[in-house]
Amino acid sequence: MNKLKSGLSSVGQFFADFGHAVADGDIFVKLSLVWFGAGYLGRRQYIKAVIMTLFEAAIIAYSVLVGIPYISDFGTLGTVQQESVFNPVTMKNEFNDYDNSFTILLFSVVTLVIWAFTLYIWMYNVKNVYRLQKESERGRHINNFREDLNEYINHKFYVTLLALPIAGVVLFTVVPLIVMIFVAFTNYDQNHMPPSALFDWVGISNFVKLFGGGLTDTFGYAFVRVLGWTLVWSFFATLTTYFGGILMSLLINGKDIRGKAVWRVLFMITIAVPQFVSLLLVRNFFADNGIMNTILSNIGLTGFLQDIGLISNSYIPFLTAPGWAHVMIIIINIWIGVPYQMLIANGVLMNIPSEQLESASIDGANSWQTFRNITMPYVFSVTGPALVTDFVKNINNFNVIYLLTSNFYTTTDQAMANSQAKETDLLVTWLFTLTQDYYNYKMAATIGIIIFIICALFTLIAFNRVVARTGEGDFAS
Repeated sequence: MNKLKSGLSSVGQFFADFGHAVADGDIFVKLSLVWFGAGYLGRRQYIKAVIMTLFEAAIIAYSVLVGIPYISDFGTLGTVQQESVFNPVTMKNEFNDYDNSFTILLFSVVTLVIWAFTLYIWMYNVKNVYRLQKESERGRHINNFREDLNEYINHKFYVTLLALPIAGVVLFTVVPLIVMIFVAFTNYDQNHMPPSALFDWVGISNFVKLFGGGLTDTFGYAFVRVLGWTLVWSFFATLTTYFGGILMSLLINGKDIRGKAVWRVLFMITIAVPQFVSLLLVRNFFADNGIMNTILSNIGLTGFLQDIGLISNSYIPFLTAPGWAHVMIIIINIWIGVPYQMLIANGVLMNIPSEQLESASIDGANSWQTFRNITMPYVFSVTGPALVTDFVKNINNFNVIYLLTSNFYTTTDQAMANSQAKETDLLVTWLFTLTQDYYNYKMAATIGIIIFIICALFTLIAFNRVVARTGEGDFAS
């Protein structure tokens, strides 16, 4: 909360400084409101004046030639449908000058981002020119272009290094995210697929459909079940691997355990083997006609489960029936996740202050009391942030669910099938199916927004109420 207040205060101060610069600036500062390079020209910083003038000219050219034409169609996302028209001159059928809704949406978002960036540069430029005015009035030295360039190579080199990554984040993360948000408010699906067809704005109807607002839609039914399984999976997948890794590390580092290095290497092998290889092999092991069902059938366990009514087939549906599949996915994930958590826990346990363990031993604490009052609080104080990120990661854990169930699990629930969902789907795998197999981009975008909200809310709450109170400072020596 304090960081949020500090951020809002910084934004407010930025606008206040801009207003002060406009009100008290000289003629060159005020001219900078219209001509970006005027202020630098007045201070004889000619190279800066040329650079800012060229930047302004480029923005104006882009806006006139590209930005404004697309922004003008943003409200309708296009009105001219693609048609094949016979051209008597060429004696061929040719496409008309049609609109592409997705292109209009994409370039409109890019234009809005460019304009927002230009607005910031415009305000920052005015502030900077005003700063140069005040320095000139005080008789201070004003850096020339070479001195400014040298400063960004030496004293402010971090700004130079961060420029490219920030541009990449904006281009490959922020812009696609904004486009996805806008798509959630359209009817962009297989029936409205550019360029052959246009899509249009539909308001919040996709969210109404997802939350069960339609009388005939099954998306609300599927969403509740997929969301429930996503949260259950994330909870158990996180806790089982987290505590499993800690317990495994404690076991291997026990005083009576021999060959500790060998045990660590054996568990590291599971990390070295690519995850998709392990998951596909395990999926085949637990298939309806796999090796596990063969072994269990031979020893009579399958028949016993049939007799007591737990299964109705001649095999155990480890990954092909609800309930069974849910439990098996969590168990298989333990094999995948525990070794990695074990390595992390091993490094943390080796750094527990020895004097605290010795004090507990002198005071007569047993192993359980030492674990509960010293070991676990210390481990949690160090790995608390990782625990939060692991939960968020498991909400979006595409690999485990997809590789174990894709083209393997078939739902028998007609309502789920109508929404292209399965009982074993996470929100992210459901989103993938809607996008790749059914081209239902509108509902996929809507689900993507829900995933983002869930992850953001959990992260904010967890970091503020859990991680910040783990008491790491209590262990400082």
